Amino acid sequence: MKICNLASGSTGNCTYIKTEKYHLLIDIGKTKKYIVEKLASIDVDYKDIDYIFLTHTHDDHTSAISTFLKNHKAKLVITQQMFMELKNLDNLNILIYDDNPNIDGLDIKTFKMSHDTGDTRAFTITENNNSIVYITDTGYVNSRYFKNLKGKNTYFIESNHDIEMLTHGPYPEWLKKRVLSDEGHLSNRFAGIYLSKLIDENTKNILLLHLSEKNNSEKCALETVVSVLSDKNIDVNNIKCAKPNEISEVYTV
Repeated sequence: MKICNLASGSTGNCTYIKTEKYHLLIDIGKTKKYIVEKLASIDVDYKDIDYIFLTHTHDDHTSAISTFLKNHKAKLVITQQMFMELKNLDNLNILIYDDNPNIDGLDIKTFKMSHDTGDTRAFTITENNNSIVYITDTGYVNSRYFKNLKGKNTYFIESNHDIEMLTHGPYPEWLKKRVLSDEGHLSNRFAGIYLSKLIDENTKNILLLHLSEKNNSEKCALETVVSVLSDKNIDVNNIKCAKPNEISEVYTV
């Protein structure tokens, strides 16, 4: 299994995953042109995409649905609540699920997150006893999920903001409160705290997602997360930050 982040941030989000049977995207929040070009740069033809999963329905995760899926074989995989929130889905190939999507040969499980939409999901994808965890756009992660999220090989997890930078930054007060709320975004500190509860000796890769351009920096995110982990006597080797307009390395899981 391979995974590569194509873009992550408030200007758009998209991640590519290749399993033995399928080519997948999680979120499709950049232009079709951008996604096609980034996929081509890692030798993937966009026409080969089989399924597109959504974490939630905000524009920075959904904006290319209509253009990308027009005359395309891929299925849009969403919950009933997402279906109700989205527009312009006529003539698209859609698979609606309740708890976990039922796709032959694909072990994918979803977990409800806390964000200001009707339904936000995190994912685990497992193949040959190796698993990917994908968590973004949530104010917190419910502890009842820890058992199912623990001890995976690769974690893609939101590390949106530094609390001090956000508190003293340029955002209006209502937006600061939204980001800091239980329906907002994970801070660097809480990304580190959750990782400290989830990663173990099986974990090989961590990619921090959705860094705020005004309330965070790669240096700050990495230093904070590593510091939290170090305080728990957890050493990490391969931890990096996703970028808003550049693809990450291709991780082999």
